[in-house]
Amino acid sequence: MNDRIRTDIAHNARVWNYWLGGKDNYPVDRAVGDQVTSFHPSIGEVARADRAFLGRAVTHLAAEAGVRQFLDIGTGLPTADNTHEVAQRVAPESRVVYVDNDPIVLTHARALLTSSPEGVTEYVDADAHDPGKILEAAEATLDLSRPVAVLMLGILNFVLDADEARSIVRTVMDAVPSGSYLVLTHPTFDPELGGEGNVAAMEFWNANATPPITARSREEFASFLTGLELLEPGIVSCSRWRTPEAAAVAQFGAVGRKP
Repeated sequence: MNDRIRTDIAHNARVWNYWLGGKDNYPVDRAVGDQVTSFHPSIGEVARADRAFLGRAVTHLAAEAGVRQFLDIGTGLPTADNTHEVAQRVAPESRVVYVDNDPIVLTHARALLTSSPEGVTEYVDADAHDPGKILEAAEATLDLSRPVAVLMLGILNFVLDADEARSIVRTVMDAVPSGSYLVLTHPTFDPELGGEGNVAAMEFWNANATPPITARSREEFASFLTGLELLEPGIVSCSRWRTPEAAAVAQFGAVGRKP
């Protein structure tokens, strides 16, 4: 077994997979996932809402905005309606690069994330903390002189330093042209979205699982989108992005366009 794979400590990608109803997880992931759920009973809804937001955002960008290139940083384990499936359903020629640094994700991605004949799907083994490496590898597949939709769903919460997180976003968005997009989600403690449950859940997570995680306020989340034009409805619970009737979850979501 790959020596980077730890089966004795819970890992975010596998716990997230468990919450989404997948089978690519170990007993320790299920145990930690159940414990987190006891602190934050709606965490499963957060996971599903985040996934559904991805589908709506990618569908809009492919169908309405005409985007044909997607850079998905922090892919996680493949599940239903992955980025390339959503994009290529609308535009089969779409080119998608997935980025993650978890070896189990890598193994599954190579096996399952297969492209349409007209498009391209590639996988980059890299850490979100190293945006230069991500961009260099992505250039083998994506034309960075043409618009790219950059997806960072539930990934900046693993960059504990806010200045570093903003720097990562700036580095990536500076490398793509006008007409590119940033698609973001991030957990919050905001009580208006029911975020109080995240406090104990994240404390438990950081003591018992990897990688460590943090939540951020609306203002901190907004700082990642500085200089971008927010698509309607702006910064909302990701469950309510273009589905205002949905119940809120403690996860911000937004899509910004680079002018």
